[in-house]
Amino acid sequence: MALLESELILNPDGSIYHLNLLPEDIAPTIIVVGDPNRVSMVSKYFDTIEVIKEKREFLTQTGVYRGKRISVVSTGIGTDNIDIVFNELDALANIDFKTRKVKSKKKQLQIIRIGTSGAIQKDIPIDSFIASTSGIGFEGLLHFYESQSVRNETLEASLNDFLGWHHLNIVPYAVDCSEELLKKFSSNRIRFGITGTNSGFYGPQGRNLRLPPRIPDFNDKLRDFTYQKQRITNLEMETAGIYGLAKLLGHQALSLNVILANRMTGEFSKNGFLAIDDLIKYALGKLT
Repeated sequence: MALLESELILNPDGSIYHLNLLPEDIAPTIIVVGDPNRVSMVSKYFDTIEVIKEKREFLTQTGVYRGKRISVVSTGIGTDNIDIVFNELDALANIDFKTRKVKSKKKQLQIIRIGTSGAIQKDIPIDSFIASTSGIGFEGLLHFYESQSVRNETLEASLNDFLGWHHLNIVPYAVDCSEELLKKFSSNRIRFGITGTNSGFYGPQGRNLRLPPRIPDFNDKLRDFTYQKQRITNLEMETAGIYGLAKLLGHQALSLNVILANRMTGEFSKNGFLAIDDLIKYALGKLT
């Protein structure tokens, strides 16, 4: 059945509505970053760049690095934007825009997030790298989809029992990363941990400027949780949504983070730009 114009929204040139891209504009391997300015930090290492398209906060550059075609897409901040970006990337890969029908043969994308994050464990140093083995979603995106088949419900149940926040209407979901990509990016340079994905930067991550958060011991509770010898290591705003939508749509995803802040020690990176650049080079090396 053809998708209605109100559901699959295309621009006059036939490109997908928000990303402003045509199907041929994206590569099978995609790096997503939050900040549009970070796109050029990745693409500056490409041998050639063939596509540069932009709309709102969504900037895409596609090129070739050491013989491999790669796209870099900025998502902006938060899982509301991840919902847009991942649905539209999948549409570019798996919907025929002329017939408006889902293709019978699906393409699988490999999607790697290169982001920044704050650690909640004292022993995780500033400027270190973390690969998220699982994403814990406190923002609710996956609750709007039939997502039980891709969620780690054992991890969810263990966390929800530990936190006891049902009376606050906080019921986080959990999704694991792509095991294949995790193995590909593993080395002695990178740490592993469970990443918490939050709906905001201040109160939802336990920060207190002038508005005190409803849960004053938010980070303390998360810090003390363990699951199969793993800890919640860091907080950010995209990973759980990335993992959930990628798995639902049949794609592979891995989230890599530079630790810019340590919430326990109160430190913030003085060399964040250099650390992000190091993670970009690390990721490109592992991809090729």
